[in-house]
Amino acid sequence: MKSSRRSFIKKTTAIGAAASLSSLPFSLLATTQADPIKIGIIGLDTSHAPAFTKLFNAENPKPELAGFRVVAAYPYGSRDIKSSMDRIPGYIDQVKEFGVEIVDSIEALLQKVDVVLLETNDGKPHLEQARAVFKAKKPVFIDKPVAGSFADALKIYQEAETAGVPMFSSSSLRYQKNVHAVRHENKIGKVLSCDAFSPATLEPSHPDLFWYGIHGVEILFTAMGTGCESVTRFSTPDEEVVVGIWKDGRIGTFRGMRNGKHDYGGTAFGTEGNLFFGPFEGYEPLAIQIADFFRTKKVPIDPRETLEIYAFMEAADESKRRGGVNVNLAELISGS
Repeated sequence: MKSSRRSFIKKTTAIGAAASLSSLPFSLLATTQADPIKIGIIGLDTSHAPAFTKLFNAENPKPELAGFRVVAAYPYGSRDIKSSMDRIPGYIDQVKEFGVEIVDSIEALLQKVDVVLLETNDGKPHLEQARAVFKAKKPVFIDKPVAGSFADALKIYQEAETAGVPMFSSSSLRYQKNVHAVRHENKIGKVLSCDAFSPATLEPSHPDLFWYGIHGVEILFTAMGTGCESVTRFSTPDEEVVVGIWKDGRIGTFRGMRNGKHDYGGTAFGTEGNLFFGPFEGYEPLAIQIADFFRTKKVPIDPRETLEIYAFMEAADESKRRGGVNVNLAELISGS
């Protein structure tokens, strides 16, 4: 099992990129208001759910978001994280204002939709929820955290590949204008280093950085790319600093704050200049990427990168458990 997991991480082709899913019972190229691509939401325990609904179901949506409609939602969602559970009634009311039908099971939802936004705020049930979506052969975006552990994240990607179902997961911070420009527009030349930051609110049922630190860590990896070999974490009750060393000698850092201004950003240092990231620009840039993914079935992020992000965060937890020692990501991956 360990060998198969390691080989999965090493694959160079994004999930679904080489596979034709012509058997899917719908056309992902339908873009007219008369024949929209029908979106279903699993999980109304996060503000992301009404935010995406508002964007896709707007009376006059952005051209990139036209041709979609959120038509149904299954509210649950976390059943054991109070801060998430308490949001569900209000978010049900919000999405119903946009004509969304509330259903009583994931199975009922999947009968009504073409594609899925898995928005459950709690990463722990994602594997079970995703399995139902994979079985139904519906392309799916899984919101952060992709799972409640690195082991479950790996299983989700493996099972998506086995089922031949395209999926991806991302923080909205990956698609902020300057972050995207550094990665895709050669804005500052080769990235030499990056310091990223975000809130790092904790949820005891998840590895520390999975809950909110994921945003800043995703900024870091979007700028730096894959190749982080080891992690050292420095932690106090109010903040985190995680230092990653990449295989080419570059150093990237994440700072997570639990006090002060709730903000996101960072600085990338390049061969042709430096660039500041931030502030948060909203969910529209990510929604546009999701829409393109639903139309084309092309996965926008190599699964290896997403899995390395979660290995980085779980290795940071291991570093803390060991008193702040350096932890190799390969050690964590091989042990999963």
